[in-house]
Amino acid sequence: MTVNLRTIKDIRNYLAKELSETYPAGEINSITHIIIYTIFGIEKLHFIAENGVAMNREVEEKVISICKELKKGRPVQYIFGETTFYGCLIKVNSNTLIPRQETEELVDLVIRENRGFNGRIIDIGTGSGCIAIALAVNLPGSEIIAFDNSEEALNTAAENAGHNNVNISFLPADVFKLKPGDINKADIIISNPPYVRNSEKRFMHKNVLDYEPHEALFVPDDDPLLYYRAIAEMAKWALLPGGKLYLEINEAMGDPALLLLGSDGYSGLEIVKDINGKDRIIKAIKNG
Repeated sequence: MTVNLRTIKDIRNYLAKELSETYPAGEINSITHIIIYTIFGIEKLHFIAENGVAMNREVEEKVISICKELKKGRPVQYIFGETTFYGCLIKVNSNTLIPRQETEELVDLVIRENRGFNGRIIDIGTGSGCIAIALAVNLPGSEIIAFDNSEEALNTAAENAGHNNVNISFLPADVFKLKPGDINKADIIISNPPYVRNSEKRFMHKNVLDYEPHEALFVPDDDPLLYYRAIAEMAKWALLPGGKLYLEINEAMGDPALLLLGSDGYSGLEIVKDINGKDRIIKAIKNG
């Protein structure tokens, strides 16, 4: 079949048709938006649209190649090797999760509630570094320590920090093995730990299951809060008195997470819903 992609409209129509059996319509629109703006950039895109400039063969071949990868299920963010997160450009690869909107909401909550903050923040399981970097950019008075047990992820996170011109201390560490004194005490601890139960895999798209790192996503059904238990134990010694804990959670585990933190002596417990009305963030304060 001959493909002629001479305008942006052609690209949109082509992707809508080719991807219709792989992705829902809404996701196709989002993917198309990413492709067009990544290939052309906003300024050039405006020039093309205003002046009716036709695509060249190089652009056409690039779009076709990207579409082939998408039909295999490969996420568009991995195809381009980057994404945006809370206004920051973040490099991503198979060693790091693709940042989600829900995690942007977590970051936004911390920023809104701590404007002018000058203390220390610990980011547990930093992955691509997106959380730590967005906080460093928007809370410039903060000192941020971010750790992960993946050396490959830490290398990516450090590269991302450099691209965004922020200073973050990245450390190789495992939340299950940390002990008092390993990390300086902080005013805020934030984390988006693995929380998808293994039984929930059947509801997930192949572009997640086949490409994103499972160790950063999934937990056993018989112990879905194991990371939260470890974080709560660590926060007992790593948070300063009155320190705040912000955690992204599985929408189905809000009440159990509240019970866990409450039994560990935390106060100020609150669940915050995401933009879709689902339980998504839990907040807590360390007493004494």
